[in-house]
Amino acid sequence: MLIGLTGGITSGKSVVASMFKELGAHIIDADQISREVMKPGAEAYKKVVATFGKEILKDDQSIDRKKLGDLVFGDREKMARLNECSHPSIFHVIDKTIEGIRDENPDTLIIVDAALLIETGAYKKFDTLIVVYTDEATQIKRLQERDGLSEEEAKKRIASQMPLKEKLRYADFVIHNQRNLETTRKQVNAIFKILTAQSSLHEK
Repeated sequence: MLIGLTGGITSGKSVVASMFKELGAHIIDADQISREVMKPGAEAYKKVVATFGKEILKDDQSIDRKKLGDLVFGDREKMARLNECSHPSIFHVIDKTIEGIRDENPDTLIIVDAALLIETGAYKKFDTLIVVYTDEATQIKRLQERDGLSEEEAKKRIASQMPLKEKLRYADFVIHNQRNLETTRKQVNAIFKILTAQSSLHEK
């Protein structure tokens, strides 16, 4: 089975992905792939630098993700341009990775952890979609603690994404992640059992 895992900024997607990995699922991390395709010399890197200028580069010529983030968050047009530069390369790598995993282990649960599955329409290619949900107050608090942002800056970053409540409409499963890790883990374990059972039925 091919499963999409999505959410919003600081909703706890990565934590949930690590829990699924511990249970035996194969995780494909779109954020990690985005870092790879944005390395100096890569096609996406060239497009991003050509679009946003060398001002976003560090001294070693790598992209300063904070500078780029400050530039695009809160500006839908610039965010769309960034996505146009990077998404083709990211999804190409994801597709190739899925093919490789299926060739080696066709029975495994493959989970693609990516923030923009719904916005890009990519969610349609998955058998199941899991949305990790956190209320906005918790998102703001986590963003302030993690990135040292002001409340206004945190709200601006959250506003640049599709509202989490809207993403719930697309979900086959919802994991609520605003309480404690144990509560989150219980939800992950329950969903993993269901997915494993569904996967067995697919094989038959």
